[in-house]
Amino acid sequence: MKQLTSAEWISHFLASDPPRSKSLVMTIFGDSIVPRGGAIWLGSLIDLLAPFGVNDRALRTSVFRLAQEGWLVANRDGRRSAYAILPEALPRFERAYRRIYAVPAVSWDGKWTLVMAGPGGLDAPGRVSLRKQLLWEGYALVGTGVFGHPAGDPAVLDDLLGRADVRDKLFVFSAGELPQVGSRPLRELVDEGWDLSDVAAGYRHFIEEFAPLQALLDERVVPEQAFVIRTLLIHAYRRVQLHDPMLPVDLLPQPWPGVEAYNVARALYLATYRAAEEHIMTTLLREDAQAQPAEEAFYQRFGGLPR
Repeated sequence: MKQLTSAEWISHFLASDPPRSKSLVMTIFGDSIVPRGGAIWLGSLIDLLAPFGVNDRALRTSVFRLAQEGWLVANRDGRRSAYAILPEALPRFERAYRRIYAVPAVSWDGKWTLVMAGPGGLDAPGRVSLRKQLLWEGYALVGTGVFGHPAGDPAVLDDLLGRADVRDKLFVFSAGELPQVGSRPLRELVDEGWDLSDVAAGYRHFIEEFAPLQALLDERVVPEQAFVIRTLLIHAYRRVQLHDPMLPVDLLPQPWPGVEAYNVARALYLATYRAAEEHIMTTLLREDAQAQPAEEAFYQRFGGLPR
């Protein structure tokens, strides 16, 4: 079978699995715009989305909806418009993307973070809303009215409870086994709390799609193609990884495909990021002579990107 070129791979990917424009805008903001302050002129965003087949009308609809949903804010300067991450949304944005680029190597300390509502603590709509948000953050219902995670991030949980305005209505605590009491091992809660089959399948599909690209990137890819590949890579990886409850590696079935998926994502990001940055800067400078390169934190992604 003839090996595809980078351009052919891009065309095939966009034809077989075209990303939704609104979700793609979120990916580009998180991967390419947030490291530059989180704001971009609409004309520049249109130019960045053009190679993906996203037209002007679809893009305007997408950013309008993201503004309605509280992710972006629009600013006008004469006849020009710019879009920026809403300040209130930036912490959630940054946490989500830090998680995407982080090495999947959290070890279990034997403790669980548990969230429990006492009798009468929440009304029915409040319970439904809290359940949805906790499940999205990777928590599982481990008992009646009790949510748990073996590697819960306290800052993320505190922000979630604050946004839901339920801090004073819940009990939040850390729990471990009592060594002098015979009981089932707490690690067995993982098998009962999470069905990881869909997440594992998602990682395997990601590997199948992107691992062949590594052979195409031995030579330098032109900047626009590098930007498209890098964006599609993070878009696809984000789509799987944000459904991953991010359990400690020693509680996961082995071999866990998330580790290989991370290695594929890292290798391709390292192969494309420089040329992609060149394309981003060229595009931004056409409309903004003061456009800035990515901040220092950008180079900490995937365990460190060479300058």
